[in-house]
Amino acid sequence: MVINRRMGDAHIKTLKYTANNGFRMTDPCWLVLDDGSVWQGLSFGSKMDVFGEVVFNTSMCGYVESLTDPSYKGQILMMTYPLIGNYGVARNRWRESSRIQVEGFIVREVTDGCDHPIGVDSLSSFLETWGVPGCTNLDTRALTKVIRTRGTMRCILTHSDPEDAVKRVQGMDFPDKRNLVAEVSTGETIIHPGGGLRVAVIDCGVKHSILRNLTRFATVIQLPYDASSEDLLRYKPDGVLISNGPGNPAHPEIMATTVKTVRELITEVPLFGICLGHQIIALALGGKTFKLKFGHRGVNHPVISLKDKKVKITSQNHGFAVREDLPSELEVIERNLNDNTIEGLRHRELNIVSIQYHPEASPGPHDSLDWFSVFKGMMKGAPA
Repeated sequence: MVINRRMGDAHIKTLKYTANNGFRMTDPCWLVLDDGSVWQGLSFGSKMDVFGEVVFNTSMCGYVESLTDPSYKGQILMMTYPLIGNYGVARNRWRESSRIQVEGFIVREVTDGCDHPIGVDSLSSFLETWGVPGCTNLDTRALTKVIRTRGTMRCILTHSDPEDAVKRVQGMDFPDKRNLVAEVSTGETIIHPGGGLRVAVIDCGVKHSILRNLTRFATVIQLPYDASSEDLLRYKPDGVLISNGPGNPAHPEIMATTVKTVRELITEVPLFGICLGHQIIALALGGKTFKLKFGHRGVNHPVISLKDKKVKITSQNHGFAVREDLPSELEVIERNLNDNTIEGLRHRELNIVSIQYHPEASPGPHDSLDWFSVFKGMMKGAPA
């Protein structure tokens, strides 16, 4: 067993971590990776042991949005920015779902107070409320380098024997072997009153900010991920949005439900896909997907339009991407400038468009918000 002692002291139980407001932590925790390495830290939030795959996000802010993003289901999230928690957690703002979705949270340094006029709860208490463990005082810079080199790994965040955890984690499947979409999708149809148009949203883990942007010009019908095409068309939508969500888009249960439904809607109504929805549209039209080495997660990903060569900075959160061997009817319209992966697709004849990044981009940037206007135009007959 390899132990990375990033705090320089084997007697971790005697250490104390003091944040700016004097809050102290003394309980140890360990992040155990499937390569056998063990990373020591100090515990905050809940004291539960959790399993997932460890991923990193490069955003400097927006930790509440990230924690509550359903696309992180099954994952233990690490923030690369070293200081997290300083503006607290607002009780009725910033959240992208009704609860914390990550399995665990890793930061270099946590501030348990808050310095914001509406930040009323501490990050630690927010995690504890939802039974989610946090780990701080861990060398997130070094861990990020390991993930970039070796790829996304299975892990356990534990408060007990790390040697036993090594054996357990190596015998576990990656979380995306589960149908994670089923764990975050709505179980019933929900109507969100809005403008004059009607949008059906296939909820694969839709973010609240997507729904807010849609209700500015449409009444939104939010349906479960496994709703049939008949279920959707019963509401006579002007367009259908396939949302973001967690896990493998080619999971057998997603192929048998969501992908099948989208395939049946191709000639019926304008379609717009975001993130996982982008991948699902590609699969429905005969494309394929693959798992990225360590994914794209952050608010600083550059994307170029192949039409006008303009570059926008985008918010992204995904571990899978669309393969290059596309069916002839799909045209690549945007690419990632970091690794050249496909970021946007358009059907050559039908009103179908999809993007890999998040145009709602809560908390930002807002370079790509105009995609909602494009979708609105599609529903009124304009080409994508």
